Amino acid sequence: MGVGKSTIGRMLAAALHKPFLDSDREIEAVTGADIPWIFDVEGEAGFRVREERMIDTLSAQDGIVMATGGGAILSAVTRQHLKQRGTVVYLKASIAQQFERTSKDRNRPLLQTADPLARIKELMAIREPLYLETADLIIETSRRGPRTVVNEIVNRLKTDGNETR
Repeated sequence: MGVGKSTIGRMLAAALHKPFLDSDREIEAVTGADIPWIFDVEGEAGFRVREERMIDTLSAQDGIVMATGGGAILSAVTRQHLKQRGTVVYLKASIAQQFERTSKDRNRPLLQTADPLARIKELMAIREPLYLETADLIIETSRRGPRTVVNEIVNRLKTDGNETR
């Protein structure tokens, strides 16, 4: 959350001359509803079912750059699809940076609590081991501009031989 997945994903797609897809935006397009509304009506569990299906569909496409929501990693099925179908880049930011970047964003249902910082810490304790297990590349984004991050990803993809995945 708040690591720059959408911004960096769009820029990376442009640098690689590939289409960019954001799983959350695709869910919104298909349902005609925004993510907070889906959370309100269906709860997190209902949203996660939609998310798993969308990522299955999107990850089956070749030659794309895809950003997923931060909680997508919770699904073992999604982790398997991502790992088998492409190169997974974990954009890592400190908890302080995540809090700073998300503190005023009302479109993050999981952070609509009395203590969003504690919630970020809780989410990262659960998610980070899954990010580390699934990632092919781990890229630090804290206090770095998106262009610098994109350049590092492109260079690492070339170096690691994953450029076409």
